[in-house]
Amino acid sequence: MPQQASILIVDDEELIRESLRLDFQDMGYRTEIAASGEEACALLQEKEYDLIVTDLIMKEIGGLEVLRQAKGKHADQIVFILTGYGELNSAIEALRLGADDYLLKPYNHDELMLRVAKSLTGRTLRQKVQFYESMLSICSDCKKVRDSEPDENGEERWISIEEFVSKTTGSDLSHGICPDCYRRKMDELSEMIRRGRIKPRTP
Repeated sequence: MPQQASILIVDDEELIRESLRLDFQDMGYRTEIAASGEEACALLQEKEYDLIVTDLIMKEIGGLEVLRQAKGKHADQIVFILTGYGELNSAIEALRLGADDYLLKPYNHDELMLRVAKSLTGRTLRQKVQFYESMLSICSDCKKVRDSEPDENGEERWISIEEFVSKTTGSDLSHGICPDCYRRKMDELSEMIRRGRIKPRTP
């Protein structure tokens, strides 16, 4: 879970608002509440949130308009829709318009927290990927990274991703081998033994 993620809760029912607020605060999230769609849209003009949980059916401005305005301002804004059992068609429409998820009232606490944590983690990972893609030039062949600083001769240099991470963060990467690469290496080894290029070690 991203630390201290911010969540805007939008619902015209005080009981729902307060229940969600307490649940999210217990999980360590920063929360803000809006008692109407109008109030939520006004807040969206001034602030940014990591996630918005909004009721679907409200007076004047409903959840779909909150969704439109939130996505219009930030396309990667996470929006959850809360809806009643008789409003499933509208919930489907909300998903079509870009809502990230929806939950039926009364919501299940554990299910909500799991979905929220998963969505926030996914958003953080996407943002990291986008950041590095925008900042780094990576060789498509050897996978070296173009260093942001030239060498002692003032020329461009390419360094390993391990060296880049160590240089920029002060941390060293731990090395291992993924299952796919392990199987590939074992297949290569077996093929070399079969062709007699290497001899199997005897006990």
